[in-house]
Amino acid sequence: MESTQKKSSARPVHRSDRIKQIFALVSMVSFGGSAIFGIFSLFSSGLSSQHQQKPTPMAVSQESLLAAQERGYETVLQREPQNQTALEGLANVRLQMNNKVGAIEPLEKLVKLNPDRADYKALLGQAKGK
Repeated sequence: MESTQKKSSARPVHRSDRIKQIFALVSMVSFGGSAIFGIFSLFSSGLSSQHQQKPTPMAVSQESLLAAQERGYETVLQREPQNQTALEGLANVRLQMNNKVGAIEPLEKLVKLNPDRADYKALLGQAKGK
């Protein structure tokens, strides 16, 4: 009688282990499938967004960035009119914006503050069209 009890008690344990193994396998396959699907959708959305980008917003953002830099340098120069870093930055930003007339004033101040700097004189000459 003991041998039949052992067999019957051993059998359900084996069956429950088998069920656990099947459940674990199904869980792993489901997780792997969802991970692969997520990675695939991530890459496909990234590729499609690259094709939809237009160069126009880039140019607009560049202009707005330069305008913001110009305002920043002007604010610094209102507090510190002799600030050479702000003068140089303002002149460079205005030259990048093709505003040669606007770049003349900060370049003249830079030449006045640094008469030995040939690069400032050269930039001033280019801005004036000489």
